[in-house]
Amino acid sequence: MAFGRFGIAAHILRRVAFADLRRRRSLPERLAMLPSEAAAVSAALRISWDAHQVPFVEAETDDDLAFGLGLVHAHLRLGQMELMRRLARGRISEMVGGFGFALDRLVRTFDIGRAVPDIVATMPAETRTWLESFARGINHVVERAPELPLEFSLLDLKPEPWSIADVVALGRLIAADVNWIVWMRLLKLRDVTPGWPKLWKRLLRHDLSSYASSDKGKHVDVLAGTALRSGSNSFVVAGARSQSGAALIANDPHLSIVLPNAWLLAGMKSPSHHAVGMMVPGIPFVAIGRNPWIAWGGASLHAASSDLVELPENTPLNERIETIAVRGEAPRTLRVRESQFGPVVSDLPNLRVRDATLALRWMGHRASDEFTAMLNVGRARNWQEFRQAFAHYDLPGLEMNYADVSGHIGQVLAVRLPQRPNASPDDIFSPPDNGWDNLQGSAELPARYDPPEGFLASANGRPWFDKGDSEIVVSFHFSPGDRTHRLAQLLRFKSTYSTTDLMTIQRDVHLNVRLHKAFLLSWMGTMRPRPLSEQERAFYLVIKFWNGNYDAGSKGALAFELLLFHLARNLIPQSRAQAYDAAWGTRTLIWEDIVAAEPSLRAQALVQAVRQARRDLARGLEWGRIHRLRLIHPLGNLPLIGRRFRFADLPASGTSETLMKTAHGITNRCHVARYGSVARHISDLADPDANLFALLGGQDGWFGSTTFADQVELWRRGEYVSVPLQPETARARAAHHTVITPEPRS
Repeated sequence: MAFGRFGIAAHILRRVAFADLRRRRSLPERLAMLPSEAAAVSAALRISWDAHQVPFVEAETDDDLAFGLGLVHAHLRLGQMELMRRLARGRISEMVGGFGFALDRLVRTFDIGRAVPDIVATMPAETRTWLESFARGINHVVERAPELPLEFSLLDLKPEPWSIADVVALGRLIAADVNWIVWMRLLKLRDVTPGWPKLWKRLLRHDLSSYASSDKGKHVDVLAGTALRSGSNSFVVAGARSQSGAALIANDPHLSIVLPNAWLLAGMKSPSHHAVGMMVPGIPFVAIGRNPWIAWGGASLHAASSDLVELPENTPLNERIETIAVRGEAPRTLRVRESQFGPVVSDLPNLRVRDATLALRWMGHRASDEFTAMLNVGRARNWQEFRQAFAHYDLPGLEMNYADVSGHIGQVLAVRLPQRPNASPDDIFSPPDNGWDNLQGSAELPARYDPPEGFLASANGRPWFDKGDSEIVVSFHFSPGDRTHRLAQLLRFKSTYSTTDLMTIQRDVHLNVRLHKAFLLSWMGTMRPRPLSEQERAFYLVIKFWNGNYDAGSKGALAFELLLFHLARNLIPQSRAQAYDAAWGTRTLIWEDIVAAEPSLRAQALVQAVRQARRDLARGLEWGRIHRLRLIHPLGNLPLIGRRFRFADLPASGTSETLMKTAHGITNRCHVARYGSVARHISDLADPDANLFALLGGQDGWFGSTTFADQVELWRRGEYVSVPLQPETARARAAHHTVITPEPRS
C-alpha cells in the first residue's frame, strides 16, 4: 500500500494513539523483563543493578562477560540500537518512508560500511570471539524478551538477529568524520559567496586569533563556537596536584542532546577485563572510564581523516547500484559512481559544485582495528601499554588522556592520517596525490607525559605542538581555544584539587568577555553626539555589570547575546554570515568583522542594534527563557507525532564555548541547544570505588521506565551517580541482583 510521507506519519500516529508512552515501569518490573534463563554461557552470570539501573556484570570467562554485556545493552537500549543499526546501513526509509530517503542516500553514497567485511576478516581471533559473544547476548534479548521496545511496533520493525558485522558497522558509523558536516554546508556556498578563496583561508585559521585573556589582560579573547559542532572536554590532574596523591580524571563528552542518552554506564569483571565507565550502546568496550590501574578519556581531534578529491578529467569511473526500500512506497534505485579514490559524492544534490567532480577519500574505507585497540586500553596497566594500545587505531581521531594510580598523567593522539604536503590548502578540494601513500599513526605523532604544569586538558582545540604551520596536518577545522584556555585557567588556580573541584569545573558557564565588553561599552558611549537616553543607559549598565557567566537566570548574558546578534545582522552580509555559520569559528569570525568594520558604519549599525536589543530585553526575559534544553526522542522530529516524544523543556545555562556546553546559533529568538554536554565522569585513582557519573537523561531506553530520565534532575543539581569498580562493593550497594543461567546440558 502506498502511504506517502504524511500517510506514514498518520499511520504511526494511529499507533502512538494506542500506546501509553508514559506507562510507568518500576525497576523490578523492568528487570523482570530480562530473559535470564537458557543463556549461551558456560556458567552463571551475576549482574548487580543499582537504583539507577546501572549494571555490574561478573563472569567466570571473558566470553561470558561479552555475552553479559550484549545482554544488558539490549535490555537497556535495544530500541535505540536498532535505529542506529539501520542508520549505519542506510535503512531509515524502511521505517519512516520518504522522510528518511535523503539520509539513506547520504549513508549509501558515502559507503560508511565499505570496510566492514575486511575488518571482520582481519581482526584478531580473540577480538572476533569477543564481538561474536556480545552479539549472542543481544540476540538472547531479541529472541526471548517477553516484550520488545515500542520502536518495533511503531515502525513495523521485524526482529533481526545481530551479527558481528552489525556491531562493526555501528562502530564505523560513530567514527564518521565530523568535517563532513562542514563540507556539506560550505559546498552550497562556495560558488555563490564573493571572495571565496580569501574567506576559505579565514575559515581554516580562525582559531589562531582566538585567545583567552592572559592574567595581565594583554590578549584579545574572542567569542567562539557554533551551533553546528560537537566536541568534548577531558582533563587529568597529576598526583602531585591531587589532594589524594593519585591522579584525577574528568571527562565531559559533547554530543547530540537526545533521549535515550548517547551513553550507558556499566561495570564489568572477568579474568581479563575489569573496568567501569561509559559505553556506546551496541559497542562492547568502555570508551571512557577506568580499571584498577589507569583511567582514560578524551576529546575529538576534529581530525582530517577525509579529503574531497577533485578528480581529473577522464578519470575512470565504475558504478555501484543501491536499492533502498521505502516504507509505503516502491523501492528506489541509487546509482553511485566510484573512483579509485572513493565514491563520487558531488552527484549528491547538496554537494554539487559548478567546476569539479569530487570523490570522498576517507580513512574509514580502510580496514582498521579500533575494537582491539580499545579492549587493550581497558586492560592496560601503565603508560607504555596505554600508548601501545593505539598502534593500529585509525579513527575517529581522538586526543586521549591518561591517568594512573601512581599519579602519572599523559596524552596520546589516537588517529591515523595522511602526510599531507599543505597545511593550508587553497580550496576545500584536494588533489589526488595528497599524502595518502604515507600514513602516520599514534606512534609517529607527539605525545605528552607528566608535564611540569601537573595537568593536561583537551577541548577540541589545535594540539599543543601545532602553531598553524606544522608539518603534521592534524585537522583543518579546530574549535577555538576558549574552552581549553578556561580549563587551563581553572587548573592553575589552586595548588591541589579534589573531585569536588572537578565537579565545579565541569559545570562552569563562564566566558571571558572582558575585552568584548570594553569594546562594546566604549562604542556605545560614543555612538551618539548626545548622552545616552535613560533606556540606553539602563541597557549599557546591564552589560557593564554582567560577570560573563551564562547562568539561565542571567539578564546580562541575554543582553550581550542580543546585542551581538543585532550588530552582526546589521553589519555582515547574509552570504558571508552563512559561511561563518557553517564552520567552527562562527563567533570568532563575526567578532573580527565587527572590530574591522569602518567606524562610521559600525556606529550606525550599533545605534540600531542597541535599540533592537533593548526592545527584546524589555520583555523581561533572562538567558534561560530563550535558551532551552529540550529532551526528545529522535521520533520527536517527525511531523504530526513528534510532540508525543518530547519529554522536557527546561531553561539552560551555558553557551557554545563554555565548559558546560549548550551550543546554539546567534539569534534573538527562543532556541534549543541541540548538542552539548550530555554526560560527566570523574575518577580519583586513589580509590577504586571513587567513580562518579551522570547522564543527561537516564540509563534505560524503555518509554515509561523509572530510569528513563531519572538523572536529569541530578544533572541540573550538579550531582553524580557513584559507580564502584570493586565487585564486592557493587554487590553490597545493589538494589537488585540478576543471575543469568546457562542452557541445560543434555
